[in-house]
Amino acid sequence: MRWLLALLCITVTAAAQAITTASQGNQHIDKVLVVKSERKLHLISRGEPLKSYRISLGKQADGAKQREGDRRTPEGFYWIDWRKTSEKYQLSMHISYPNARDLTNARDRGVAPGSMIMIHGTPLDEEYPEWFFHTLDWTEGCIAMKNSDMREVWKLVKDGTLIEIRP
Repeated sequence: MRWLLALLCITVTAAAQAITTASQGNQHIDKVLVVKSERKLHLISRGEPLKSYRISLGKQADGAKQREGDRRTPEGFYWIDWRKTSEKYQLSMHISYPNARDLTNARDRGVAPGSMIMIHGTPLDEEYPEWFFHTLDWTEGCIAMKNSDMREVWKLVKDGTLIEIRP
C-alpha cells in the first residue's frame, strides 16, 4: 500500500511540474508594445496581450522624438538591447534608439538625435513618494513605471525583444 501512495505522490509531483513548466512557457514575451496616448506598456506573447502597465513618458509627450534634449519619447520599432541596475531609477532596460530612420531624420535637420532612452523604474525620493511620479509625465524621454511593475517586466522581457512605440 505504501508503494501505491509513493507512486501517486510521484505522479502528482511530476504532473504539477509539467503544468508549471508549460505555463511558464506561455509567458514568452515576443514584443513590448507602448501606446503613448494610453500611457500603457503591453507585453505581447504569441500576438496576444499578456499584461499591461501604466507608464509615464517624457515631459513633452506628444509627437515623436526629433532631437536630443526635446524631452519626447521616440516612436517606431526598436529592440531592448541591454539592461542595468541604476542607483537613481532602480532597474533600467535600454531601447535601441536611434534607429536608421531616426538617424536620417536628425541628420536632415542638422541636429543630434539623442540617446540613452530607457524603460526604467521610479526614483526613491524622500520628498516625493512613488505615486507622485506615477501620475504625470516627468522623464527626459524615457518610459518610466512603478518599481514593482519594472521588476516584473525585468523578469519577463529578455534582451533582444522587439519594442514598438506608437503615438
